[in-house]
Amino acid sequence: MAIRVAAAPCGLRRLFSTIPTSKTTLFPPPARGEVSAREQTEPNTNLFVSGLSKRTTTERLREAFSEFGTVVQARVVTDRVSGFSKGFGFVRYATLEDATKGIEGMHGKFLDGWVIFAEYARPRPPPAQPDNMPPPYGRQ
Repeated sequence: MAIRVAAAPCGLRRLFSTIPTSKTTLFPPPARGEVSAREQTEPNTNLFVSGLSKRTTTERLREAFSEFGTVVQARVVTDRVSGFSKGFGFVRYATLEDATKGIEGMHGKFLDGWVIFAEYARPRPPPAQPDNMPPPYGRQ
């Protein structure tokens, strides 16, 4: 039984091909001058840490980041049922300089056998009211 590559639709061939095509790609590169949302985050003392092992604890996260400054708070976000890490956490430093040193020191480094990534945490967006919900009573 022979598989015919020529019979595959053009879209599939383009998707799985390693040969560049002259047509537009599925995911065009960002235009020059554009800055991604991650790069726009202004520096603050709260760091977002991703890539954590399921076995990483809050104490271990605090211990690893305390080498670069005074850690005010460290928290590994855990699953409510299993109690294991969800793979990310937050570290808050006392000063902005310590937070910068923490990112430089830990971004791309190993913690509990996994490569972790540290960046400035973005503020949580305000909760939006769903479109299908009526306004609260008394407000028209």
